[in-house]
Amino acid sequence: MYERILVAVDHSELSDRAVLAACDLATLSHGEVWVLHLRERDIRFKPGIPITDETTQEANAVVSAALEVLTQAGVKAYGGIRDIVLGYASGEIAGDAKEHDVDLIVMGSSSDLTNFVLGTTTHKVLHLTDRPVLVIR
Repeated sequence: MYERILVAVDHSELSDRAVLAACDLATLSHGEVWVLHLRERDIRFKPGIPITDETTQEANAVVSAALEVLTQAGVKAYGGIRDIVLGYASGEIAGDAKEHDVDLIVMGSSSDLTNFVLGTTTHKVLHLTDRPVLVIR
């Protein structure tokens, strides 16, 4: 089954559900989970578009919350936070999946029209990885 799982997290409800799904799967297979949070940074100024930076404390909180859910369920879990350039999250997620030789990537995906037209990180991950991806909605 899925003994090595990567779950990508952010501050959304979908992310919380992705952690629960990864937890359930890891519990069934006595597997382990890597929790990955990416802080996207824009490298240039865009007039009219606010550039918000997530604090280290906010990033740590989302990973810590996921790790707590997993460890409370008896799942061996690891966490990581990385700063990346805006727009490169999908490549980082696919790269981490390969680096940790995971059997499954679990991540949330919103379903609004904007994301459908522009493409989402989840959609890009599906095309970049050779691993199964469980999409949580």
